[in-house]
Amino acid sequence: MRLAVQRPVLPILNTVVLGLLGLLYLPLLLHWADGWINKSISIEHEYFSHGLIGLPFAVFLAWEKRDRWQQLSIPKSAIAVGCGLALLGISVACYLSSLPALVNLSLPICLSGLCLWLKGQAGLRLQAFPLLLVWLATPTEIPYLIAPYTLPLQSFIAGTAAFILLQFGLEVRVEQIYLFVNDRIVEVAPYCAGLKMLFTSLYVGLMLLYWTGDWRSRSTTVWFLGGIVVTSTIANILRNTLLTFFHGTGREQAFEWLHAGWGGDLYSAAMLGLLVLLLKGIERWTSDEGVEA
Repeated sequence: MRLAVQRPVLPILNTVVLGLLGLLYLPLLLHWADGWINKSISIEHEYFSHGLIGLPFAVFLAWEKRDRWQQLSIPKSAIAVGCGLALLGISVACYLSSLPALVNLSLPICLSGLCLWLKGQAGLRLQAFPLLLVWLATPTEIPYLIAPYTLPLQSFIAGTAAFILLQFGLEVRVEQIYLFVNDRIVEVAPYCAGLKMLFTSLYVGLMLLYWTGDWRSRSTTVWFLGGIVVTSTIANILRNTLLTFFHGTGREQAFEWLHAGWGGDLYSAAMLGLLVLLLKGIERWTSDEGVEA
């Protein structure tokens, strides 16, 4: 009789939980999406625009795991249930606060707490990667905290861009993070240091590793993530070089197109497309190496 009572309860509980999550967080998610698409959100929050592809992917993965989720038993560990309830309490406090950063963080905290409360550690392990995607797509103040420490990277990009332009006969002068071309100044600002593209590339790289199953290979994972850092840095240097060339030679339309127009989005999309080729190349190289061994 106990089983017969419990069976209809779980679907009802799941429906209630999903309904509450929708009511609480759908407006927040729509606010994020609108800000990322229309670039009407703060610069720091634009660093997390990879959530446009990561959050739907996380929902898809969680939905794919629904049968395995339902097969998990109710947690017997009081510690797991207690930790889950504690996280839910923290998420409520964050949601009710007046600080946007805490309101944002309440979403991944709430989802993590629900997994622990409903299914214990097994549920948390099952949904670990979708949760990771949500955590990494949640806007926080991390870019703002990192910005003051990007000066060495800015200087490196400025110096490298100047060196490239000198090879094409342009007169370029560099002063720390400023490039002077034909009496025009271009600044490699903290938010032009390529961190946004690096964050996005690493995020998409994690998605590719999970989708292909290559995350199980340590060598492939290490080489791929290292390759992403190198590729993203080179791509950002080339972008800043082009921006300096366009502005320094008076090609303002081209400058605006690449800097704030859809040209920048096209450049980013091409960069992400290279990641697929990079992963395929590393897969082939590591498999050949395994055969030779």
